[in-house]
Amino acid sequence: MEKNTQDTAEYREPQREETTLQDPPEDETAKLQKDLRKSEKSVIRYQYFFLRLILFIVVVWVLFFKVIGITHMPNGGMYPRIDAGDMVLFYRIDKDVRAQDVIVLEKVTPESNGKKQQFVLRVVAVGGDTVEVTENGHLVVNGNAMIERNIFYSTPRYEGYLEYPVKLGKDECFVLADSRESGADSRFFGPVNKSEIKGTVITILRRNNL
Repeated sequence: MEKNTQDTAEYREPQREETTLQDPPEDETAKLQKDLRKSEKSVIRYQYFFLRLILFIVVVWVLFFKVIGITHMPNGGMYPRIDAGDMVLFYRIDKDVRAQDVIVLEKVTPESNGKKQQFVLRVVAVGGDTVEVTENGHLVVNGNAMIERNIFYSTPRYEGYLEYPVKLGKDECFVLADSRESGADSRFFGPVNKSEIKGTVITILRRNNL
């Protein structure tokens, strides 16, 4: 009996070694959190940058390919107000032109072999008007001789191209160069249809000021 008691007293259960994961030091945890926040802010800044860049590209594309156009004056037909080589800004959307508007247009002429040529010219009559260019060099619209204070030349008739008087259709306009004695305009290629108008000129950038 005494032997069993002794054996029991001598028996010991094996001790278990307990292991615990130590948390990183407090200052190291704060540093990791700070680096993470900095990384997140950097990603957000790049995202905003690319979004603004894409928005800027879209705005420029819409502005200069859908709303505003830019071209150069191809000849001296609008001298002295617009000289050859001047940059011309025009508004694309509004095609309902009025008399005295200066417009950019593309037109197939009798000498262009079927190819469109670009012109910058002044509207002198619109749909429904009747236009006459007299033999003595006067412009007559709806029976009234036009007094154009901004034109310094007579308006000769170009023989062999157009028969007068010309009755304009609903979507047509009659255009003339300000340099009337040599400009290529409706006296040469006839009335302009609305579909041939690219836009109305809004400002001029002089070549010698560029």
